[in-house]
Amino acid sequence: MKATFIAQALALATPSQAYLRFGCATLSVQRLDPLVEPGAVPSAHLHQIIGGNGFNATMDPTTDVAERATCTTCTFSEDFSNYWTAVMYLARNGTYKRVPQYPNSLLGNIKGGMTVYYIQQDFSSNGNQKITAFKKGFRMTVGTPTATDGSNPGLRYTCLQNVNTRFPETAEFPKQACPAGIMAIHHFPACWDGKNLDSPNHQDHMYNTNRGAFTPAGACPASHPVRMPQLAYETMWDTRPFNNKADWPADGSQPFVWSYEDSKGYGTHGDYVFGWKGDALQRAMDSTALLSNGITTQSVDKANQCTIPNTVNEDIDSWLTALPGQGSMPM
Repeated sequence: MKATFIAQALALATPSQAYLRFGCATLSVQRLDPLVEPGAVPSAHLHQIIGGNGFNATMDPTTDVAERATCTTCTFSEDFSNYWTAVMYLARNGTYKRVPQYPNSLLGNIKGGMTVYYIQQDFSSNGNQKITAFKKGFRMTVGTPTATDGSNPGLRYTCLQNVNTRFPETAEFPKQACPAGIMAIHHFPACWDGKNLDSPNHQDHMYNTNRGAFTPAGACPASHPVRMPQLAYETMWDTRPFNNKADWPADGSQPFVWSYEDSKGYGTHGDYVFGWKGDALQRAMDSTALLSNGITTQSVDKANQCTIPNTVNEDIDSWLTALPGQGSMPM
């Protein structure tokens, strides 16, 4: 299994070897949000979380995430970072059902989770500029639940015809039933001010020149001159069990919502806390062939075994009369 999994990961680095692409299994699904609501148990809405088992409600920025964690759900066993997004639900006649996740292409039997990318420039070139890896204590977010338009080109959806579908992308939830589910895409900004590991809104220390669709980001401005890796998530939501249009709203609108009651999809957002061990990520960003320089991997079975206990104990999987955190009660 391990040899097969590593071979798949290596295959995904071709033809350019200009990026990291890897899967991370689900670590936990619960109402914790240590960036936006540090210490809150529970947080306002539900998140699906991947990465190292050092994740908790506070994520003290003065402690090294990589030193606190003892396992990770990610392919690369030196990556103890945490990555999280909101959770998708089906809304039907005043009730809600959580939408499951499934593995992306060539990631084996990894449990749910997401696909993570660290890109130097694009899929065909490393570019000619220094890529500075994130630092210990670094964290950021992209998007906001209160967004009312799709103006950020890095936050998109794809209506999957099969697991390999990548276009077209939309700013809203797809309006039609998708044969292979819905992929949610989050591209983070890659220009850093070079000084602050975080900012009050978790975004101002970064500047977004992202153009979306894995195209090269624009040049960094003088205010944020340091080019960092272009971080991106892909999450495969298995909406196939809910594709019967007879079960959709009578007005013909699409039935899916995020866990903070967003039925348009504009408020999609992602969170990131850096936690790579030592200089592993910088070695990758300095490499021409990114999967060299001794970056270690682990089997998908081992990644699947890494979990954390629930801090918030509530029903998130039954048919619910409201979303978790919104007065939810199981039927």
